[in-house]
Amino acid sequence: MKPLTQYGLMAEKHWREFRPRMVAELEASNQLHAMLLTAEEQTEMELDQLRRQLIQQGATPQSAHDQAWEMVRERYIFLPPESLRTATIKTPKPTRA
Repeated sequence: MKPLTQYGLMAEKHWREFRPRMVAELEASNQLHAMLLTAEEQTEMELDQLRRQLIQQGATPQSAHDQAWEMVRERYIFLPPESLRTATIKTPKPTRA
């Protein structure tokens, strides 16, 4: 199994906190690691493409990286939180003694 890079690790931490239902579904289907790899690969690819474009437009390498990161990070790493309407919340029923 290919180890995760910093982007995959960031995604996993964020997803577990803000997308627990999605993570549970991916774990149940044994797809979590594959999805994290895809997220980091897509992030790295788009980050590199945008960074190169921004440098060609005159941005410094650091500025280009920072701008590209701002543009890409929410596409694959920092997904929006699950809404309360879509999340399944199971409340335990009280038992009678």
